Amino acid sequence: MEPTTKISPAIDRRKFFKLFGGGLAVVFVFEDITALAESTASNGIDFMPDNQVAAWIHITEDSIVNVYTGKVEVGQNIRTSLSQLVAEELNIAMSSVKMIMADTDLVPFDFGTFGSLSIPQMGTELRKAAATARQALTEMAAKRWSVNAASLQAKAGMILDPQSGKKISYVELTKGAQILLPIAKEVDFIKAEDWQLAGRTIPKVNGASFITGAHKYVSDMKLPEMLYAKVLRAPSYNAKLIEVNADAARAMPGVIVVQQDNFIAVAAPSLPTAVKALSSVKVKWEESRQPSRAELFDHLLKTASKPDSPTAGIQEGLTAADIKHSATYKVDYIAHVPLEPRAALAQWVDGKLTVWTGTQRPFAAQQSLAEEFGIPKEKVRVIVPDTGSGYGGKHSAEAGHEAARLAKATKRPVKLVWTRKEEFTWAYVRPAGVIEVSSGVKKDGTITAWVFNNYNSGGAGLDTLYKILNKQIAHYPSKTPLKQGSYRGLASTANVFARESHISDLAKMTGIDQLEFRLKNLDDQRLMDVLTSAAKSFGWATAVKPAGHGFGIACSYEKGGYVATCVEIAVQKDNKVKIIRITEAFECGAIINPHHLEHQISGAIVQGLGGALFEAIDFADGKIINPSLSTYRVPRFGDVPKIEIIMLDRKDLPSSGAGEAPIVGVAPAIRNAILDATGIALRNLPLLPDGMIHEDNSSK
Repeated sequence: MEPTTKISPAIDRRKFFKLFGGGLAVVFVFEDITALAESTASNGIDFMPDNQVAAWIHITEDSIVNVYTGKVEVGQNIRTSLSQLVAEELNIAMSSVKMIMADTDLVPFDFGTFGSLSIPQMGTELRKAAATARQALTEMAAKRWSVNAASLQAKAGMILDPQSGKKISYVELTKGAQILLPIAKEVDFIKAEDWQLAGRTIPKVNGASFITGAHKYVSDMKLPEMLYAKVLRAPSYNAKLIEVNADAARAMPGVIVVQQDNFIAVAAPSLPTAVKALSSVKVKWEESRQPSRAELFDHLLKTASKPDSPTAGIQEGLTAADIKHSATYKVDYIAHVPLEPRAALAQWVDGKLTVWTGTQRPFAAQQSLAEEFGIPKEKVRVIVPDTGSGYGGKHSAEAGHEAARLAKATKRPVKLVWTRKEEFTWAYVRPAGVIEVSSGVKKDGTITAWVFNNYNSGGAGLDTLYKILNKQIAHYPSKTPLKQGSYRGLASTANVFARESHISDLAKMTGIDQLEFRLKNLDDQRLMDVLTSAAKSFGWATAVKPAGHGFGIACSYEKGGYVATCVEIAVQKDNKVKIIRITEAFECGAIINPHHLEHQISGAIVQGLGGALFEAIDFADGKIINPSLSTYRVPRFGDVPKIEIIMLDRKDLPSSGAGEAPIVGVAPAIRNAILDATGIALRNLPLLPDGMIHEDNSSK
């Protein structure tokens, strides 16, 4: 830390603050959204460098600590966890922390909310800023009292001198001004074992607003003179517009038709009027032949590059093996199915665009909007209210672009809310994939060779923590028939399924217990710890296994999180499968909020059930065939078995990986339980589209 701390009320972190006076940051309230949007319009924004404490934290004159982050709240409750970390480092009450999130006019640049990075990346950054501020405040008090800073304590928003009994509040020291000080590169954090606020279960910061319905999602927001919009969608992907007649829509009172090349939309004073107007538009399209779901996996293989030939090491490993095993695993496209479909509200004021929308990447949306309209990005403001889930499916901001185009064309604020069908059809999906695995193993369970080729679904989770001397692992992109993108866990859901299925096959072929086989081939202690913890709680070696029941296990590592999943299934009449119970052990370093981590894990398990058992996008000739919740099956209450969660709290390790890793073990553990019960080795996801085992999805 630099020896001198400079405090200046004259230099604000953004020009926005000057509009309100006193150097105070302001959090908007939806009820006053118009006043905010109008009063914050400016011709430019001065950015406080991101290495400054003031870019992240500001202690206001009313004792509120405003914290600024570009991360978004999409149901993972990151607002609470980040607040806990800041409150811990500053030693203040949680009620004193106000988190300002995902507003490109107010917060430092952020790449986005993805990859389970909010805690390891943003949590660390905010802890550094808060700890630097705490040290700076301590030094200021020490200078005022002419004492050694090391003798002082920060407690309850005060700096205390135990020897003299003197105390002074943070507000008295800063007087509402900003701390203009670089964030220290090396700073002493409060140790996890000494945490008072972090590490505890604390209720969701703004949870009451969701329970009461007070929270306003974008679809709830209104502005004066706002129009409701609907966009004309093509009947299939890549369809070409041949002819359009919107005269009937234009004749409706208050309706505005916008046509810009192939973009056709209507805006009206009410949503029913907009729906009626859109239905009156007469259109002719030219459609083309495209791959269907029945052709999907052949198509992915044909359009991918040729895999590399096995290396000399692989050949040696296969020669040394007592047993050789090759299998192909297939994974269907699946949808994200967020609770809140895409929605946006856009307004232009004096040449500046403001867009309220649910996106995981507000600054990327700001950049793409600026590029579309040919304006500086400082002329675009993207605000992300707490949003109804994303699961990796809202990296883009399609609704924001559409609403902005319509607002510009109509010169009125415009709100656009996608229907559930539009969300299913026009949002991107989790990539489908084909994974070919060839391996060799000795009778004692030593894996001698491993070839793992992934076609299309992606590289996340591609490598293995198993001890394999000779391995060859690759991802080969394919030409995808559907728009695809990020999903919770990325390609780990596919790669872990294939790997853990194959590992259990090898265990069965060598006559070694699934758990024992894994432990024999691992030396990563954290992964071994979750395996043994899950197995012990599940009763892997002690529980009675009734006739027709099977036990399955799977484990993996993803983005800092270690997970092991045990499953018991029962095979019933007509080969129907019932999931009896799931036990999952999870370790992601030091736990910040136990109850909310448990929610993350249980949510991931339930979501994983859908992809494991029955979720799949059906399509043909560029059309999605099951674009509704009545035709696309997601887990229901009756699908959820007994779930037991074991959380390993490693206070000696950084917190990371809670958002995605818990999902990856569900599908392979279920599959391996079916293998244990029946000897049938299922290869495709979903495993049980109609609830029954089909041997055409397997090989014995």
